[in-house]
Amino acid sequence: MPEFMTLAYAGQPVWLWLAFLSFIAFLLWVDLGLLNNKDEVVSPAKSAIMWAAFSSLAVAFGFYVYFGYQPDPQFYNEPDNLNQQAAIQFATGYLLETALAFDNIFVIGMIFTFFAIPPKYQHRVLFWGIIGAIVFRAIFISLGSAVVNEFTWVLYIFAAFLVYTGVKMLIGGSDHEMDLNENPILKFLKKRIRVTDEITNHNFVVKKPHPVTGKMVLFATPLLLALIMVELVDIVFAVDSVPAIFAVTRDPFIVYTSNIFAILGLRSMYFMLAAAIERFKYLKYGLALVLVLIGLKIIWNFLLYKEMHIVPYLEPQVSLILTITFLGGSIIYSLWRTGSEKKVAEA
Repeated sequence: MPEFMTLAYAGQPVWLWLAFLSFIAFLLWVDLGLLNNKDEVVSPAKSAIMWAAFSSLAVAFGFYVYFGYQPDPQFYNEPDNLNQQAAIQFATGYLLETALAFDNIFVIGMIFTFFAIPPKYQHRVLFWGIIGAIVFRAIFISLGSAVVNEFTWVLYIFAAFLVYTGVKMLIGGSDHEMDLNENPILKFLKKRIRVTDEITNHNFVVKKPHPVTGKMVLFATPLLLALIMVELVDIVFAVDSVPAIFAVTRDPFIVYTSNIFAILGLRSMYFMLAAAIERFKYLKYGLALVLVLIGLKIIWNFLLYKEMHIVPYLEPQVSLILTITFLGGSIIYSLWRTGSEKKVAEA
């Protein structure tokens, strides 16, 4: 093995990072190159199978973290049972990021509707959106890791932000509205590049005669604009998700891997949930409670326990159990409540 492969980056050897990215690249190749290489509508059943496959891989990776991963002690508060801590933090981060992705699904649906993207091309946009998400999350997490591990007090800012966001969601709910007609970035793109209104195939750019010179020039299609807006939405949602995951764990490898598995699951379950997103309208309250919980956990473990020594250490499994309880409870309540409302409306 070349020497540079054994060098450490963010607490783990370079070969481990490259192995993970290669594994994700292989999954994406299987997705678009083998399973979805034709332009066709992804059925809810196929979407559910894809989501189950990615979720199973996330669970399998969690077992690797528990049995084979070598955590760097500098990212953990307690020196004992590092693998157990890492596995629990991975599971908590994965569940949290998946729950945060529900709002993302709603907004992506709005984008597809606005640009009138045919269902048979939507998977292609989501696929290439994953590539951008992998890159941008790597940048955000690298910067966040450098800041958090150099200046631990930044976690208190994250804690305050998470508590504020959670309380705001509890009081006022989550704002899904997005006026693309007034979006400044979209206006800028339409002024600076040539855009065709037609979608004739799955290409993001097409060659057409220039309206003045008649020469064949490149035009962007609505698919490209939709892809750019999907990437921007992912960046906006990262503002919430990255502080939330760093509140769960400071281990950059656990942060990044849990993010990527959640993003893969988001894209695969889009077609399963897009038509039924309103059935989960009470999920935001469970998510709000989780955000408040994680924010308070930072204050408890870092300020009250580590700095002031006035409370016992709050074990990672406590936050995992409460996260599952809040999210699972809100999902069950949403399905029951919306089902009852539908029956009343039909009656």
